[in-house]
Amino acid sequence: MTEPVPPPGRTRWVAFAVLCSMQLMIVVDISIVTVALRSIQEDLGIDQARLAWVTNAYTLGFGGVLLLSGRLGDLVGRKRMFLIGLTTFTAASAFAGLAWNQEVLIAMRFIQGTGAGMAFAVVMGIIVTLFTDPRERGMAMGASGFAQAAGASFGIIAGGVLSHGISWHWVFYVNVPIGVVALYLAARLVPDDRGPGLGAGADVIGAALVTSALLLGVYTIATVPDYGWSSGHTLGFGGAAVALFIGFLIREATAAVPLVRLGVFRNRNLAGGNIVHLLFTASTVPFNILIALYLQQVVGHSPLSTAFAFLPLAVVSAICSLALFARLNMRYGPRTVLIGGLLLVVAGLALAARVPVDPVYVVDFLPVALLVGVGGGLVMPAVMMISMSVRSPDEVGLASGVAGTSGMIGDTLGIAALAAIATAHTNALIADGGEPVNALNEGFQLAFLITAGVTVLGLAVAVLVLRPQPAPPAGPPGPPPTGEEEHAAAGNRPAAHS
Repeated sequence: MTEPVPPPGRTRWVAFAVLCSMQLMIVVDISIVTVALRSIQEDLGIDQARLAWVTNAYTLGFGGVLLLSGRLGDLVGRKRMFLIGLTTFTAASAFAGLAWNQEVLIAMRFIQGTGAGMAFAVVMGIIVTLFTDPRERGMAMGASGFAQAAGASFGIIAGGVLSHGISWHWVFYVNVPIGVVALYLAARLVPDDRGPGLGAGADVIGAALVTSALLLGVYTIATVPDYGWSSGHTLGFGGAAVALFIGFLIREATAAVPLVRLGVFRNRNLAGGNIVHLLFTASTVPFNILIALYLQQVVGHSPLSTAFAFLPLAVVSAICSLALFARLNMRYGPRTVLIGGLLLVVAGLALAARVPVDPVYVVDFLPVALLVGVGGGLVMPAVMMISMSVRSPDEVGLASGVAGTSGMIGDTLGIAALAAIATAHTNALIADGGEPVNALNEGFQLAFLITAGVTVLGLAVAVLVLRPQPAPPAGPPGPPPTGEEEHAAAGNRPAAHS
């Protein structure tokens, strides 16, 4: 693949700002509908069984195309794939806002997620080629990590403000003007790149297998409250999902031009980073959604007050990703920063497992928000930097697609599984004569405890699998690097701190 020539400094950062803003908007749309679901349900008459698919359809479309889109970006150009995905996302957002029944809304959410996945799959690849200097790349990864770490909480805030202040339609309409402006700027500012063309192969069969496996897996978990874990429905569809995924692995091991070259996972940091990413998103993204539901359904908050409750989490996450990560990364390396951030997130999620029915905000919620916000703001840029550890420029798109897919699988399966577990536990307590509000609260508490356990697994992988970073040199800051030194320092290895 012919790599683009990075534009001059100021133009490069403006182009990056466009990419980062779109990352944020795409991740925001995973959770933005959460606090608007009640209004959507009442307006469109969506039955309770289908309501979860307003969220699930987006994540399914998103996760299903990430690997294929990353590969296509390498073949036809990442900029072109980004523009196609962003156009699809923006158009589907407009039609989702216009939806007149549940079928149209769910279909548009799937298409919206598909466009989001196409754009998101290549963003990290573009960013890596924009920034070769370790300091600049650390700053860029911090900002990109902020977009992903804070996206879920900002989605809750935006959804609460828009659905309360205007109407639920605007949780979708808001994407349209932002998307149009981003399309114009990206077309002008993002450098062009050229790939070898579609003749090199895109492995559509592999993409179909992994997408079908994800679809059946999420459907199976989402319907557990209706059928039970040991039912023929659950075991049958779950077994089919596993079989399809095994078929995908066999296909990738034998295809002449695979969608995912399995040999890339011999890289411990890439493989371990993606496992950590999957486990982290499987715990924290569902946590953001479930804690918002807890505030509304148990505590009785309105969508607007729920949005204000999330402000501290979003603010500290932004500060840590944008202002703190780059400095800590240069001093200690991404692995150390990742482990420290995961410890903070585990502490916050463990505290969340104790939330009462009648919480005192500064005692029961604020410490949780601060710990998860600070930890998440450090974890996401660190894990994305580690997950992009590839040596060949031709594999940047693949690494970007794999990193996005691992996060999206975590999001999708985590949301479906934890919602199903919380609902099943609540229903069992009510069937045993428990008071509904207390039963609902205990269901959320169990889900939060599981998120803490999943994050502990991610912490164990980070400690045991990821390679330690070299110790930073001591002493005062050195002189600014020359052009040759900057070129030699390009990559993911830590540089001397300042």
